[in-house]
Order: sequence, then C-alpha cells, then structure tokens
Amino acid sequence: MSMAAVSVIGVTGAFWYGETSLDNGFQKTGVISEEDRSLGGDINILLIGLDTRKDLNGNDLSKDILDQLHAGDGSEGGYNANSLILVHIPKDLKKIVAFSIPRDDYVPASGIPGYDHIKIKEAYGLKKFYAEEKLKAQGMTDKNELERQGREAGRASIVQAVKSLTGVPINRFAEVSLVGFYHLADALGGVDVCLNHAVDDSYFSGAVFPAGPQHLDAANALSFVRQRHGLENGDLDRTHRQQAFLTSVSKQLKDSGTITNLGKMKALMDVAHRDVVLSDGWSLTDFITTLGRANSPSVEFRTLPVLRYDMVDGQDVNIIDPAAIKKEVRSAFGVEQPTVAAAPRTTPTSTVDVVNATGTPGMAAKVSKTLSDKGFTQGNVGNATYSDGTSTVLYYGAGADVDAQSLADLLGGSVTPAASTTLGAGQIKLVLGTDFEIPETLDPTAASSTTTTTTTSKAAASTSDTPDNGKPVTTTIGGSIPCVN
Repeated sequence: MSMAAVSVIGVTGAFWYGETSLDNGFQKTGVISEEDRSLGGDINILLIGLDTRKDLNGNDLSKDILDQLHAGDGSEGGYNANSLILVHIPKDLKKIVAFSIPRDDYVPASGIPGYDHIKIKEAYGLKKFYAEEKLKAQGMTDKNELERQGREAGRASIVQAVKSLTGVPINRFAEVSLVGFYHLADALGGVDVCLNHAVDDSYFSGAVFPAGPQHLDAANALSFVRQRHGLENGDLDRTHRQQAFLTSVSKQLKDSGTITNLGKMKALMDVAHRDVVLSDGWSLTDFITTLGRANSPSVEFRTLPVLRYDMVDGQDVNIIDPAAIKKEVRSAFGVEQPTVAAAPRTTPTSTVDVVNATGTPGMAAKVSKTLSDKGFTQGNVGNATYSDGTSTVLYYGAGADVDAQSLADLLGGSVTPAASTTLGAGQIKLVLGTDFEIPETLDPTAASSTTTTTTTSKAAASTSDTPDNGKPVTTTIGGSIPCVN
C-alpha cells in the first residue's frame, strides 16, 4: 500500500536517480492478461496486501521482525489477501477513484477444487496451495520453485476474482506482504493518523492508541491498518483506515520533500525493490511522468457495499449484491454498461441444454423456457453435476457457434462461448453457475424484483444491523488526513 502511495504522489520526482534505477529491481509477475494490457490510456490497478509471515521466497521471518509485526510465531496468516484496493486512473487524469474491497466478501470460487464459494481474500492462498500440491504430485521438489509458481497461481486467482466481482478489466498489479509494509513504513519514518476514539487491541493487532491526531512508527502503523477487533464496523472500519493511511503517506511525501530528495527516495525505492511485486510491463517511470502532467487530481476513496453479515460453515462472511457492485464500479470508472440483446441475431436452429448450479431451485427451467420463447429448441433441463463445476459456462457443438454467440449476447456478454468436442452438432449446453445473474430480457419479473430489492435495501440501511460502508473520502494528492474509527 505504501508503494501505491509512492507511485500516485511521486508526480514531480520522475527524474530522481535515473530511470533504470527506478524500474529495475522489482520482482515481476505475468498476471495481467494480454487483452487487458491496453485500456485506451486508462489505468486500473489492483493493490493487494498479503497477510503472510513469509518473505518473497517463502522463508520464515526472523523472530525480531515477527515481534515488530505483532504477528505471532509466524504460523498465522497463511496467504490471505487481507488488503484489496482497486484504483482507476483515467486517461484525462481528472479524478482518481479507489475502491476498497472488504476481504470477507463471499464470492463464487473459480478453479479451486472443493470450493464453490470463498471469501475473496482466500482466492490467493487456496489457489496457491492447490497449484503447489499439483506440482508436488508431478514430482517437483524444489522449494523455491514451488513457492514461485504457487504465488503466480495465487496472483492470477485473486486478479480473476476481483475482475469477476467488479466487472472491469485490470491492467496493473502490485503486491506487498506484512514485512514489506513494515519496511516501507519504516523507510518513510512512520505516518501521521487521526482516530475518532481511543482503541486498545493489544491482544490481536497490538493497536493501543489515544483519540485524536498522532504520529505512528512503522510497527504501530502496521497495527493501525490491521486492527479490526473492537471497531464499530470491524473490517469495514479497517478499509477506512487503509484509505486514511494512503492519504497520510501522500501528504507526508509531498510535505517532507522526499520525492525530490535523492537520498531519501533512493532509500525508499531500495526497500520497495526488495519487498514489492509488480506486473510485467509496468514502467513506474512512465507512470509517474504521466501523473506529473496532472495538477493535483482529486482522489475519491470508496468501499464496496455490503448487504449484511452472515455465518457460512462456521465463518463470518459479507453477503453482497454482485450486480449492484458491477454497476457501481463500472459507473465510477466510466465503463460502458454491457448491452443485453433483446432477441437472437438470427433465427436459432440449435438445441439448448440448461443445467442449474446456482443454488436457486427452478432457475434452469425458468431460463430454458425463456430461451424457448426466443426461438431456441429446448433440450435437457436439470441440476448440474460435480463435473459441470459451479461457474457459468456456455459450450457449443459443431455448427452451433453463431447460436451460442447469440445466446451469450442475450446474457449480456457475461460468458464467452467455448467449443466442445463432446456435444453433438447443433447442440448447446448452458451451465448456470453461482455467479449467474439473470438479465431483465430473460426474466419478465426482474424489473419489479429490482425495485423491491432496492426498496428493501434502503429500508434495511436505516437499521443498526446494516453494515456502515462509510461515505466516500474525497481528497487531493497530499490532502488533509481524515479521522477514522
């Protein structure tokens, strides 16, 4: 997160000690897909903070560092992505928007055997573990290579999870772990923060602070952004602290002159090179030079909405509305909402089988009937099997490619048709997964249902049980530090 702040506010320091010294030295990841690399000049950055007590090579941290991190004996944490922030920097540089993603948002799992839903923070660690176990079964024994490939799989998984949740592409990625955060905060000389109330979380995060403005050293800065116990809104308050931290860092770097001080910036970048992972092709020199053309752009920090808290399989989770989240993020990022076709582009000649993995009884029959009304021939309808998976997928046999694309258009382009060698000619198979959202064109009751849902949500928002996502925090690069819980 500190690296993100350095990147965003270093607008006048692109010259600091040579372009090659800035860009060289980072560990790189190939997690960004080719189709997402160019977004017409816009930049969408996923920033993640890992809760692991390991270094980049998977080695245990020393006891003195663990003590500073207030991180137990090193066995805790796993590889959860406990900090997730999606940042949009538009081509015109007029307004930067950053969405914090609550780590316990309950989302569909993709490509993780044995799971149909997970907390979004788990997408990294579970995929890493699965990938490593698969490599071990194939005979790989090199510990460093297992760690490297496992982490790459984890990074790809968390990027895909965030793309699926928000409905927008991602073309930049940055990762930092607990020790990396500590080292960066230490190189900065700590940060200034402001609390609405005094806190005492000495048992868990180590956060023991009075109310009001104060300066925190590196260890306490880590406690500040990690605390969730004893806060009015738990993890949601923690996302607000992360936003306040980024604002504080940008102000400190601007006020202290660090970004134009060769010695200070070199020390900071040396730490970043050691602890931060960046996506391939991301030139910080070009990035900072581009931002340097802007005149203190405004920055708006927002938190993705949570409908309610719940308990699933003994774990606390956030229940969310994926459709509402996609709409909000796309609108904030200026991304055009997907167009849903009202009718097939040509008269369908294919037979469509529909199987249900949504968990909602009767969904397959409902969709199949509607597709029949659109001209498709009804095929088999039933519940999905284990081999069908839990994600929405669309397969087609020989000669059914055009009809499959028409069906994908009816679904709003949310699924890409894939050729299948097991389906017969003229056959289409639609698997309705846990991520399936029926568009209004396929559900005559959707409009009234949406109105009802919206009304219910607003009513619920007036109760004390509804999570408080907080109002957006709007500031400028280097602006004032907000007080938070």
